[in-house]
Amino acid sequence: MSKTRYVAQAGVIAAVYGALTWMTLVFGGVFAWGPIQFRLSEAATVLAVFTPAAIPGLAIGSVVANLLNPQAVWPVSALDVVFGSFATLLSAAWTWRFRERIGLALLGPVIINALIVAAYLPVLLKVIYDHVPLILGLSLTKMSLPLYAGYVATIAIGQAVVIYGLGLPLLLALRRTAIAGLLGK
Repeated sequence: MSKTRYVAQAGVIAAVYGALTWMTLVFGGVFAWGPIQFRLSEAATVLAVFTPAAIPGLAIGSVVANLLNPQAVWPVSALDVVFGSFATLLSAAWTWRFRERIGLALLGPVIINALIVAAYLPVLLKVIYDHVPLILGLSLTKMSLPLYAGYVATIAIGQAVVIYGLGLPLLLALRRTAIAGLLGK
């Protein structure tokens, strides 16, 4: 693949992922971020099955969307820009690495995002909410192993719903079209 094509693909993927993430953040309400997330843009992670250009493209799209997040509370939101985008970068690399085994390829973004986002989510919630009530005796903003495990589970469920419910059908549809040829397969 030529360098020009690689950069163009990465740029288009960054724009698509960034725009979808930003739209989800603006219009997605409580399901756009937090312990339960259904970011429609995560379906675009399947593009890494078709081209390695999706790796930087998805990561850059994540950086841009998180920088422009209208609900961001700075400077603590920098955690999402850095670690959320790093999770996206790792997820895209995983997807590309295991592209021949689709089930495994799509599992990477579910697990990686759940493990990384759950680690810094209590810090974001603590800053955003002055007082969050205890739920089942647990503070939602004070890190503990049960809280981390709960966040890992809820984020993984949201990721799985989007990636397997939207991303997998997108991947299968792209494979049947000429778009797959443009992306490299």
